[in-house]
Amino acid sequence: MRIVAGAYGGRRLKTAPGKRTRPTAERVREALFSILGPVDDMAVADLYAGSGALGIEALSRGADRATFVEHDARTADIVRFNLAALDAVDEAEVVVWDVLLWLQSVAGSAAFDLVLIDPPYSSAPRLGEPLSQLLPRVLAPNATIVTESDKRAPLELDLVLWDERVYGDTRIAIHRVF
Repeated sequence: MRIVAGAYGGRRLKTAPGKRTRPTAERVREALFSILGPVDDMAVADLYAGSGALGIEALSRGADRATFVEHDARTADIVRFNLAALDAVDEAEVVVWDVLLWLQSVAGSAAFDLVLIDPPYSSAPRLGEPLSQLLPRVLAPNATIVTESDKRAPLELDLVLWDERVYGDTRIAIHRVF
């Protein structure tokens, strides 16, 4: 898997072996960031980070910093490896913790401009309510939230839906908070 564009464009990323993680396809990342437009100077949270591809794509395109939250320690090590290979460690923080617990812990003390959420497809439908309650407490003014899920069992947030696209079986929903 490669970074699509920006400072790290064309560079390859390591992914977890097997089917435990499902990296966002390059064409989906390319389309998503075309829709989002510039991400310069943004603070980004990549939740359910997996390989870190979404957050690293944001860093490559000019985001100021990124926080990667992944509950599996071995998968978080892959994010660290990818960041080190790109010499992007200083721009990032990798947190090994359950996403919902982490959101509770940073509520009121963090403000993200862009939140990228790509949970395991099997758990996405049950995450809508808790994420809808927790996310507003970690968002900067005019923040954008992006969710990726299976179109047949989507992750639906109770936040203003700005755009929605389907790429094969993948549903991308973009929410804006003003």
